[in-house]
Amino acid sequence: MINGRKVLRSFRFAGRGILDLFRYENNAKVHLLVAGLVVLAGFWLRLNRVEWAIVLTQIGLVWAAEAFNTAIEKLCDFVSPGLHPHIKTIKDLSSGAVLILALTAVAVGLVVLGGRLIEWLNG
Repeated sequence: MINGRKVLRSFRFAGRGILDLFRYENNAKVHLLVAGLVVLAGFWLRLNRVEWAIVLTQIGLVWAAEAFNTAIEKLCDFVSPGLHPHIKTIKDLSSGAVLILALTAVAVGLVVLGGRLIEWLNG
């Protein structure tokens, strides 16, 4: 049987994590600002449902990657507060994963939004 209170509590904890991500993490704030601009551009360029699905998926993936990266970095800092070469490698790999996904999202954005912009300019 599903315990509704436990489910609601889990959602509350997850919501707190999302709020903390955007409240305290500078890179997450940048991703939030860029996502807002992309959404505004999407409305202006009148994206269709498939284009919206693609763009919103990219936004969600970047935000999720940033959340995982933040969690990994905080865990590393907790486990090893000092400098350690293995911890540095772990943190670099984690932030590198976010960069890979962010660059992919930019490429997807250029294809989707750029294609729409070219259509708009050609009338």
